[in-house]
Amino acid sequence: MEEQVAERMIIRGTPDECYLVLSQFEHYPEWAADIKAVHVDERDPSDRPLVVTYRAAAFGRSTSYTLRYDYSGAPDVLAWVQTAGDLTRRLDGSYQLSPSGDSGTEIVYRLVVDLKVPLPGFVKRRAEGRIMGTALRELKAVVEGGKRDIAAAHRPAATDS
Repeated sequence: MEEQVAERMIIRGTPDECYLVLSQFEHYPEWAADIKAVHVDERDPSDRPLVVTYRAAAFGRSTSYTLRYDYSGAPDVLAWVQTAGDLTRRLDGSYQLSPSGDSGTEIVYRLVVDLKVPLPGFVKRRAEGRIMGTALRELKAVVEGGKRDIAAAHRPAATDS
């Protein structure tokens, strides 16, 4: 059974800084504890990652899933749909970024999850809450704290034309 969940957080950083960190999927293993490996399978004409395969820790084991990203709402919304997964039928979601206060960003993380293996509702809700809470806390640490250099170090280089 699929379920939609949402969580929001205020991060002290601009929407552009948050979007930069969120859209650099190849660097997730450097700051997102549950993400073990990332492979960009396909890029769009603007050289942005379009199809990305992840290996992550979930439910006490390793899982793999592939997401297709939608940049039509960028940089205010970063959305995705799952195209393949070993534990999940659906892992679709989005980050919505809105300015909040002085140099702050409100991020709303929405996720639709449908597992291939049935789990008791309370176990599934606990796992969803952990996934979302951990993702937002780790993002907050990168944007606000000592790991901010990860975003700066991986900022796309300007090209002279």
